[in-house]
This record gives sequence, structure tokens and C-alpha cells, in this order.
Amino acid sequence: MQNKVQLITYVDRLGCKNISELNELFQTKFKGLFGGVHILPFFNPIDGEDAGFDPIDHTQIDPRIGNWNNLRQLSEETDIMADLIVNHISAKSVQFQDYLKKGDDSEFSELILTDDKVFPNGASEEEISKIYRPRPGLPFTKFKLNDGTEKNVWTTFTSNQIDIDVASSKGEKYLDSILDTFKEAGVSMIRLDAAGYAVKKAGTSCFMIDETFEFISKITEKARKMDISVLVEIHSYYRTQIEIAKRVDYVYDFALPVLVLDTLFNQNAVNLKKWLTVSPRNVVTVLDTHDGIGIVDVASEDGNPGLIENDVLSNIVEQIHENSGGTSRRATGGSASNLDLYQVNCTYFEALGKNERLYLMARAIQFFVPGVPQVYYVGLFAGENDMKLLEKTNVGRDINRHYFTKDEIADDVKSSFFSSFREMMVLRNTHSAFNGAFEVVDTDASVLHLKWMNGKEWTELFIDLSSNQMRITFSGQGGSQQLILF
Repeated sequence: MQNKVQLITYVDRLGCKNISELNELFQTKFKGLFGGVHILPFFNPIDGEDAGFDPIDHTQIDPRIGNWNNLRQLSEETDIMADLIVNHISAKSVQFQDYLKKGDDSEFSELILTDDKVFPNGASEEEISKIYRPRPGLPFTKFKLNDGTEKNVWTTFTSNQIDIDVASSKGEKYLDSILDTFKEAGVSMIRLDAAGYAVKKAGTSCFMIDETFEFISKITEKARKMDISVLVEIHSYYRTQIEIAKRVDYVYDFALPVLVLDTLFNQNAVNLKKWLTVSPRNVVTVLDTHDGIGIVDVASEDGNPGLIENDVLSNIVEQIHENSGGTSRRATGGSASNLDLYQVNCTYFEALGKNERLYLMARAIQFFVPGVPQVYYVGLFAGENDMKLLEKTNVGRDINRHYFTKDEIADDVKSSFFSSFREMMVLRNTHSAFNGAFEVVDTDASVLHLKWMNGKEWTELFIDLSSNQMRITFSGQGGSQQLILF
């Protein structure tokens, strides 16, 4: 992965109908802005119950948006990251439908994870209570087979997302086939989606257990042999991120989004600075993604302190809801389906009260902390909460999954905001200091002063949080230059 700003987007939500049009966008309006693109699930179908994260066929691109040749052509223009959904397949998949018809006689029965494979003698209430859940309810769905028998199938996320047995030979071959397809299509990086839930073991939380770490290490080793880098997506207690970072190429800095809000809301950089002393360096930094703003990543766990005090964290969540005029509250928790217990659904721009000055400060912090910055397509244009889409689908995360039109894109790239953001992205992509050594310059709680040095080249971010004044300076043209954003 190049140490340049990365874009994360769906194929069909950025004013594009297909992969070829996305390729054209990278060669025109987005030229020089991104070192790579993470294309969110483009598998068949892209419009399932979970926006592509419930693939019927993980090795087939939805024909409505193109084919593997189109993706290969895009890979010649920019680095591509794709999702390897390791935990589940669609209930509509050939594999699961065959299992429903034939049960244990199905050639795919080994692939489908049923409760009795983990609990052959049945699960006690205590064992069930230990299982970590990202959403309310039991992790099983009862399905009736053709012969009338009923089976409890693991469905960690939704009843349409059927968990697979990754420890079985069929599970291993299934994931290997996807890796082979990606390699042939020019995909240079994968994100292991939902990897933390992939391994189940009786008597454990079935989340990020020792066997999960081993599974992640094994699949990472396979990918590396194919010259494919691995990014692991884990929303969890911050020490888990530190540990998993030792085993893979990249992890997300999911703590950063809330720590930046904490810094700007409370005009205090202490928590952020503490994190920067221990945070992994092999990270992809984000402020927003196709999911919500993660809370669990900075919260306490089992009596162990988090990165932000519980009462302060609660106030940050309330501030997000207030800044969004209550729209984020309507998309979070019990207010919308497809629940996420650990996230607030809101665009980052709305979380900051649609304040462009604060938003650019937030992005500046993201670009200056260690890691490769990734920008979500809605955040690229400081997008607002899409209440029409939320009302249409009643899926909380859709509040931050707007379908841009070509006209909207054409207008947005001409805006004064985008002009400033573009300058910031170009600086982050081109200045050699960002390939050097990082330093937190000060200890004052109300000041954030970050610096990068690479030989004689340098660049600095200085924010006076008490007055919301920001200055970005850098070496250039034989002296000191300043980036004027507002």
C-alpha cells in the first residue's frame, strides 16, 4: 500500500454506474488524489440485505456493474483493495440452498456452521451468554430442511448471512478460491471482513480467541505468498488492535475517529496524545467508513480502562446526536434495523455540526498522525446524513451511504471546501516528510502540535484548540511554506 491517501467507496454510489465509469473518474476528477481505492463489496449482488456483505457468489462481480476484466483494467491505474468476507455467505447462495435440500448429504454440509458442530452436546445458557454479539439476539437462526428436520445455523450478523466453518477443509478451499480470483484480477490488498467472529469454540466468547489469531495469521501468510497485503477489520478493545497489528500488514485505527471528536469537542488533546504513544504504526487511519462511528474501540472493557473515560465518552455520543439535530439518534441502536451495538450512525461532517472549519481540522489530524489515511466517499465531499435513504430502507448505516449523482459530483468538486481538501490531500501525497519520523511536539492539553521530519524536509500541524486556529507549514522552495485552507 502506498503511503498516500486512499479512497473507500462503493462502485455505484459515486455518480458511477459501473467499474469502467469509476476508472474514468480516477483518470479525470480524482487524478492524483489517491494512492489506491478500497472498493466495497462488488460481488453478486451489490444490493442484498447488507449492501454486498452477503454475497451469493463471492467469486462473481455483480454483472450490473461490470466483470473481472473491468476490475483488472482499473488495477492498472490504481491499487485496489477488496473485501474477503471470511465469516459468512448468503442464505441464497448455491452452497446453502443445496444444504437446505440435502442436509448432511450435501457436498457443502461441511461448509455450513451449525450449532451442534460447536456444541455437540447442546449449549448451556452460560455458554450462550459468553458469546460476544455485535447485534441483539441469539447468534443462531433455525432453518427447516427439505426433509422436515430443523437445524440451528450460526448467523452472527443477520439471518441472511450464513456463517461458514473456516476450520473445515471446505471452508479453507472456499476462501482459497476467492484469493485466487482476486490475484488474477489484480487485487493487491484484501480486507478481512468480520474476521474477529470467524472461529467459534465452546466455552469462549467466539470472538478474537486464540484460534482466531491463528486463523488470521494463516490466511495472511497465504495472501502474502500471492503478493497480496492484508488489512484486518476488528472493532474491539484497543489492546486487541495493538496485539493483532503484530500479526498482519495493517489494522484500522478505529480509535482515532472518537479521539478526534474528543479533542475538538472538549478542546483537550490529552487522550489523543496518550494513544499516539502506544498506537500501532502499521495502521490505516479513518474518520468515517461505510459503518458507523465506533465506540467500543475507545471504551472500557471488563473493568479495564479505555482510551476515554466512560462519562466523557457518553457526553461525546450525546454531542454527536445534538450536532446532527437528532438525526443520528434516529439511525442508531433500537431506532433502526440491522443494529450495531457499538457504533453511532452518522456522517462525520454532521457529527461536527456541519462545521467546515472543524471538519478540515479533523482531516488534518488524520493526515498527520501515523498511518495511511483512508477517506470514505461521503466524507470526501463533507456529506450530510441521508435521511431519505434511511426512511426508505430503515437500515441505520444507510444514513451515511448516500447515492451521489453525476451532477452532485460535478458541483461538489467545484466547491471551496473541496478545493481546500484537495490541497490537503495533495500535500499528504507528495511531501517526503510523511515518509520520515513522527513527533508529538508539545504536552499542553489545549495544543496539538504534530511534526514529520525526513532529512531536511519537514511538515507541521499546529492547532490551538482553545481558539480553533490551525496552521499547516512545510518545507518547500528553499524555505517555509504555509497551506492556507480557510
